[in-house]
Amino acid sequence: MKLHSAITRIFTLGLIMALALPLAANPGKVKVFIIMGQSNTLEMGRVKGDKEGTLEHAVKNEQLYSFMVDGAGEWTTRKDVRNVHVMGSGGPGKTSVKRNDWLTVSGGKIGIETGIGHQLGDALDEPVLILKSSIGNRSLGWDLLPPGSPRHEVETTNKKTGEKITLVTPAHNDEVRHASWTKGEVPAPPKHTWHAGLQYLGDVARAQDVLKNLSKYYPEATEYEVAGFLWWQGDKDRYNAAHSAVYEKNLHQLFKALRKEFNAPKAKMIVATLGQTNKDSATGNEKLIIDGMFAFGDKHKGEAAVVYTNPISMGSSSNAHYGGNAKTYMNVGLAMGKAMADLLKK
Repeated sequence: MKLHSAITRIFTLGLIMALALPLAANPGKVKVFIIMGQSNTLEMGRVKGDKEGTLEHAVKNEQLYSFMVDGAGEWTTRKDVRNVHVMGSGGPGKTSVKRNDWLTVSGGKIGIETGIGHQLGDALDEPVLILKSSIGNRSLGWDLLPPGSPRHEVETTNKKTGEKITLVTPAHNDEVRHASWTKGEVPAPPKHTWHAGLQYLGDVARAQDVLKNLSKYYPEATEYEVAGFLWWQGDKDRYNAAHSAVYEKNLHQLFKALRKEFNAPKAKMIVATLGQTNKDSATGNEKLIIDGMFAFGDKHKGEAAVVYTNPISMGSSSNAHYGGNAKTYMNVGLAMGKAMADLLKK
């Protein structure tokens, strides 16, 4: 009898102690924002050093981005914004997790996610997950071509001969495994196994894997909503006349496909232009791309918006990662985040 009473007391005490322990707080439904593109979506802005162009110089000497540091001069950490970056080359498969932490400054570089995260963290009451799934040197017209994209024919001029020619761009997963070709001259199959849209499939799958394992990337979270996509890309397409000419068409299909992939029919989209491209004086392929971006924004008013980055870029160009100037990446990120926050109000 005494033994039974002792066991009962131990069980009761254990139950009381268990009930007294604080339960892990569920953050509620997480608002997810997916960054895609090519190398300028990666971390390219220099952090350290007392030189123009570093984040430390911008904050300490130019008194910019004061929200980035606390009263002791240390980098702030946001516990309402999660920063995740997954990366892999090609289709679904091996994935490298580059970031999985609360939004802060750590390491030697920053990217656009820093500004985006601060803007959206301030604008929203819900917890925020900035989810980047991207890698460098990828074009929308080839590597990132979304499902549903058909072949296109583009009239252009052969730079060597001056003759008018018609270029063909591939459909998604086209049997012709080339980025473009002259109409009537189907090239021989290449040795590689790459096909149109392979990187798109991989980037989407890697982002989806994060969301399937949400609590691993946003502690204690069980629910999410993909609220928006942020796209900064176009550098590789500008080296291909056909890709540049159909950039707008590919953007429309990209937006449609991403909404479907993530079951997010009301998700918004922000597109940022290339920093070196002036909308009033651009020529050639860069004009085709920036005009296509603005036409896309005009067609999807209220659902998408374009951030014109030329006035807020601090020199150099997209193919040189803007000289690693942290202010370019901060300025573009902040502008993209604000544009997204403004769309969410509509």
